Amino acid sequence: MKLFNEDAIEWLSTLANASVDLLITDPPYESLEKHRKIGTTTRLKVSKASSNKWFDIFPNIRFEELFEEIYRVLKQDSHFYLFCDQETMFYAKPLAEKVGFKFWKPIIWDKINIGMGYHYRARHEYILFFEKGKRKLNDLSIPDVLEFKRIYRGYPTEKPVPLLELLVKQSSVPGELIVDPFFGSGSTLLAAKNLERKYLGSDTATAAHEYFKNRLLK
Repeated sequence: MKLFNEDAIEWLSTLANASVDLLITDPPYESLEKHRKIGTTTRLKVSKASSNKWFDIFPNIRFEELFEEIYRVLKQDSHFYLFCDQETMFYAKPLAEKVGFKFWKPIIWDKINIGMGYHYRARHEYILFFEKGKRKLNDLSIPDVLEFKRIYRGYPTEKPVPLLELLVKQSSVPGELIVDPFFGSGSTLLAAKNLERKYLGSDTATAAHEYFKNRLLK
């Protein structure tokens, strides 16, 4: 286990070529800021009552550079999962393909309960599934809609560990290296730890480091 407090792209640039077996991440994408300002994302809402610390937004213009680094550090025949919303999906997909990834499909994370909103309130999120080279999933019986309840009262945008464990199981084996350059709540890293994978992560938010370390202690 190693944690870093560095910009995602700058940190990835320090990793060796083809040194990572699987990369799963959930960047604080640009459209989150819009939803936060109008209050449609409850835990991220700007208000005096909110005690949540916020983190720097990762702008869309940096995605191509991010994907270039992710492609470089991933081993041949490996997978890459990107959590995002519908706006970011249409922006990110062609850029990832441009740098060399094969896009398979958007996996749907069904959060079971609906969230805030005004036009058909959302109860799902997208996980874009990319491949470098060719790697078979470990269990071909898993559907492309994954049902896991959203996390309440957790770190902003926290993902359930069982959801991340499923992705880790599908695209790696024990002993392989899992990387998350925007580790946030640390769910990806915790899933890797639980499944006996090695892991590395970086996040520029001090709150993320404190939150994940407390999770490890528990």
